[in-house]
Amino acid sequence: MVELDNLKIELKQYEEPLGELKASLSLESKKNRIEELSRLMEEPDFWNDPEKSRKQSQELGALKDDVNTYGGLESKYNDLLELIDIANEENDESMADEIKDDFSAFKDSFETMRTKTLLSGEYDGANAILSLNAGAGGTESCDWCSMLYRMYTRWAERHGFTIEELSSVEGDEAGLKSVDFQINGQNAYGYMKSEKGVHRLVRISPFNAQGKRQTSFVSLDVMPDIEEDLDIEIKPEDIRIDTYRSSGAGGQHINKTSSAIRITHFPTGIVVTCQNERSQFQNKDKAMQMLKAKLYMLAKENNAEKLSDIRGEIKDIAWGSQIRSYFLQPYQLVKDLRTGTEIAQADSVLDGNIDPFINAYLKWDKTQTAPGEG
Repeated sequence: MVELDNLKIELKQYEEPLGELKASLSLESKKNRIEELSRLMEEPDFWNDPEKSRKQSQELGALKDDVNTYGGLESKYNDLLELIDIANEENDESMADEIKDDFSAFKDSFETMRTKTLLSGEYDGANAILSLNAGAGGTESCDWCSMLYRMYTRWAERHGFTIEELSSVEGDEAGLKSVDFQINGQNAYGYMKSEKGVHRLVRISPFNAQGKRQTSFVSLDVMPDIEEDLDIEIKPEDIRIDTYRSSGAGGQHINKTSSAIRITHFPTGIVVTCQNERSQFQNKDKAMQMLKAKLYMLAKENNAEKLSDIRGEIKDIAWGSQIRSYFLQPYQLVKDLRTGTEIAQADSVLDGNIDPFINAYLKWDKTQTAPGEG
């Protein structure tokens, strides 16, 4: 059958890329490391150092995931070839739709795994700290801020990551003026760094009695959660530490004491906040860790033109500075202005389906930072 023959030709084009993917994943060294870690976990004193054992357990899980995912891809490739041959031999056209669906799933999995090999930055494997801030648009932007928070929460859940809210400020009427949160999981920062920038929403506002279309903006800053104690000097006279009463959802301990912490770093203008820990001391430690991480990332960047980008501060959270536009009316479309990637199902994107944008960005970014590679 012509349709199945064409599918087979397209499928066979993945034979060489599969081999390249296998080589780039260094599967044999990963398997050796899995054996080594598995032996370590069997030792009676493995859990004596909880922090070290936690990191090694996470590493083991990530290694097994790579090995198993590639093994699944290879098996799916061979199964599809076999199914096409069987369908042709039996002249069974009814199998074509099932084969097309399986092939589509195979291509999605392949692209996701190939994109993962692009995560080679120093802190790509780290947890990610995200800061959403409502911009131009008033109540509408505060609502948009909460919608984006839900979108990233849903994305994290789909990938088996966990969300930890660090601080939040509720909008006057609805939504959130700002929210800082952490996504915990292998390569969280590597994926989420693609989301840094201004996100623009166009829709008929539910807060506008006249039913007019309205445009609103929210900025997102993303930084890695650098766990090691960085050797960054912070002079006492360069910072101001404010304590205040926590607001918003945060469990039974919230609002009982002024335990939330805000640290302002005068030389750079960086402001970090934390309110989710159980004590003022824990919040201060976390906020200082965040400040050191921001200053470290700032120090690593020698190009002064990128200063505002590293600080996560966008000059105008408004027209002309957005990285992505989300249209809900009069039609549905989400378009990334850097890569040109478009998805017509805006509701699906807002429900956490942002992998196509992330994958496209990581491939695009590779060509921007390393011309001639890839």
